[in-house]
Amino acid sequence: MPTKSVNVMWFEDLARGDVALVGGKNSSLGEMVQQLGKKGIKVPGGFATTADAYRAYLTANDLDARIDDVISSWQDHKITLHEAGSRVRAMILAGDWPKDIEADILRSYRELSRRAKTTDLPVAVRSSATAEDLPDASFAGQQETYLNVRGEKAVLAACRRCFASLFTDRAITYRQLKGFGHTKVALSIGVQRMVRSDTGGSGVMFSIDTESGFDKVALITAAWGLGENVVQGAVNPDEYEVYKPFLSRKSLTPIVKKIRGSKEIKMIYAGAEGGATKNVPTSKAERAAWVLSDAEILELARMAVTIEDHYGQPMDMEWARDGDTGELFIVQARPETVQSRADAGAIKSYTVKKAGKPLLKGLSVGSAVATGRVSIIESAHEIDQFVDGSILVTGTTDPDWVPIMKRASAIVTDHGGRTSHAAIVSRELGLPAIVGTGNATHVLHDEQEVTVSCAGGDEGVIYEGIAEFEAEELRIDDLPKTRTNIMLNLANPSAAFRWWRLPFDGVGLARMEFVVNNALKVHPMALVNFDRLKDEAAKAEIAELTKGFADKTEFFVDGLARGLSQIAAVAYPRPVIVRMSDFKTNEYAELLGGREFEPKEENPMIGFRGASRYYSPRYEEGFALECKAIHRLRNQMGFDNVVVMIPFCRSPKEADRVLATMAKHGLKRGKDGLQVYVMGEIPANVILAEDFASRFDGFSIGSNDLTQLTLGVDRDSEELAALFDESDPAVLWMIESLVACAHKAGAKVGLCGQAPSNDPAFAKLLVKAGIDSISVTPDSFVAVKRHVAAAETSGPKAASNKKKELVPEA
Repeated sequence: MPTKSVNVMWFEDLARGDVALVGGKNSSLGEMVQQLGKKGIKVPGGFATTADAYRAYLTANDLDARIDDVISSWQDHKITLHEAGSRVRAMILAGDWPKDIEADILRSYRELSRRAKTTDLPVAVRSSATAEDLPDASFAGQQETYLNVRGEKAVLAACRRCFASLFTDRAITYRQLKGFGHTKVALSIGVQRMVRSDTGGSGVMFSIDTESGFDKVALITAAWGLGENVVQGAVNPDEYEVYKPFLSRKSLTPIVKKIRGSKEIKMIYAGAEGGATKNVPTSKAERAAWVLSDAEILELARMAVTIEDHYGQPMDMEWARDGDTGELFIVQARPETVQSRADAGAIKSYTVKKAGKPLLKGLSVGSAVATGRVSIIESAHEIDQFVDGSILVTGTTDPDWVPIMKRASAIVTDHGGRTSHAAIVSRELGLPAIVGTGNATHVLHDEQEVTVSCAGGDEGVIYEGIAEFEAEELRIDDLPKTRTNIMLNLANPSAAFRWWRLPFDGVGLARMEFVVNNALKVHPMALVNFDRLKDEAAKAEIAELTKGFADKTEFFVDGLARGLSQIAAVAYPRPVIVRMSDFKTNEYAELLGGREFEPKEENPMIGFRGASRYYSPRYEEGFALECKAIHRLRNQMGFDNVVVMIPFCRSPKEADRVLATMAKHGLKRGKDGLQVYVMGEIPANVILAEDFASRFDGFSIGSNDLTQLTLGVDRDSEELAALFDESDPAVLWMIESLVACAHKAGAKVGLCGQAPSNDPAFAKLLVKAGIDSISVTPDSFVAVKRHVAAAETSGPKAASNKKKELVPEA
């Protein structure tokens, strides 16, 4: 072990309290080497130069006063930012190493090489500013990193360039923005053994969901080769999310999201010379494959949990997999600085009311909406052409772009994932962004008016023209408590996480058909009978969608289970009532390959839908895939809070047939705590409520269909709109009767519909009837919660209306 010096310290001698000595990045690496190695966190070894060494370098080269003069000239507007940065960097690069600092760096590099049993060990040379990675400022990417640096001269040169990078235009701008004194910040250099991720893979990992702040999931992005492409957003990476609370149960695989990125390039070593890397195209096989196996995804997620637990806060990490050994390493860890500081007492909700045609889609960053004119900037050399307040559209960004990013109203990029530079900076600036669109710089043009919407969940949309939208802040820190359960209707899995802070009592309605229609797009029977499909165009589309699945039905099962798992995760352990598919025949026919399997009906609304399909030879094999997905969701992924609900069940005899079919396909009521509900939407469900209650654990009243079938009014008819009234005495009698009969039989009753949010009087009537739960859309939750609280404290049943728990039985 070499002697310690004031100039260099080994990672194992550092701890997180040493930020002033070696910066946030290096102190964090030291903390992990010291404290987390024994817990399975592998960090490549290395050493750090100290802040004292940086200051000594400046003093030895008479740079302190000269740098002050240049910065002052810039602040007095005598020279431009670019001129100031160039002058200071040139001064630093022209300096000579003090002999003791040079000797300490070289001695440590030789020791690092000796530990690796080689000479001229390839290393990463990373900058670590003494003010970075603080709770309110990430300083992400502000200084330089040099990869695959080999040999003593190359290491010294890279270290000198790291010192100079403290004065890049972007770093100066960022310090000015955050209020840090330019000469108060020092720079430490981390010299770290390179992981051979050039032949493996790498990426970024957050211990929370980056868009919603949902703290029960870990987000991982992954691409082939060295990690710079993921960090800078030059590549669209794979994306995975894992439900953290289940990671301790080794029998479960709680990967709730897997999105395959295009991964069109990878960064590799260019040769033996120091600092040489290059980007090369990936193979078709690499683009089609997942970078990480399920086992590796879970291993990384467990590392994220270990690191987060140790630091006691959400973390932003970089990881690398050695292509030679297959080992997974953490190469950086810093505090997450945006979601962890968000206002937990409020949720900002955006809704697009009227918009032009969709032009592009990509990954959304944030949940906001912005409108404006496009300003296309394809190169950092064109930054001065940016029009303040416009929507920045570019291929990708790096830290040099920060000066104009903060002047934009929204950001759109061709490339990059949710952990790219553009995404991270957009979050920090509070700007909506859509990344990874593929071809925004090709499709859009300067001065074009567009709307950038991140209001729809993970998928962001760019609309033509200036859309009408609403922004509403929902305060949730002063909501009253209610005895009646107030639950959510959730259909879109990609938007589910944004509602995690709402104090809801579960999900009263999760629509399976939304996942099928929007994410899977294929009729399940077309997958079962793929080889016999006659529609060649549909067959080709299905083949493309299911690429990578040897068994095409697995595409449906896997996608449906993961989609529903995101809704189940945001509510766990509260119940999530998943309604089995309830398309009408005309809607099923619109799915890929669907026309070959659906009859044409004059009145699909009361035709071959719901329960009648599940045991029919026409659809039972498709229903079997739905059952398989629910079984996987509950038993393999761990979401045993999922309750199954059967729609449009016309008779007790039909209920028996459906339950028998479910049991045949692995979903037996009562087994492993499985509860099965039935929709209360047909008058027969009310008239024979006791018979249905003996077969099901509960009812969910579908007020739209119940109103339609009770009053004989087509709910879609404009001519009859005035007659469609959910508070009609006949409909209310149906609801009250069903609640009374169900409770008498020991079954629970909820209602899912918008009526309680639109009409406080209707909410009061439901409370009076003794309803167990009301399920509404998330943006109506706060209003309904208040309506119900008022009804509970004012009605004659206020004192006796006891809340019935909807948590599934063990």
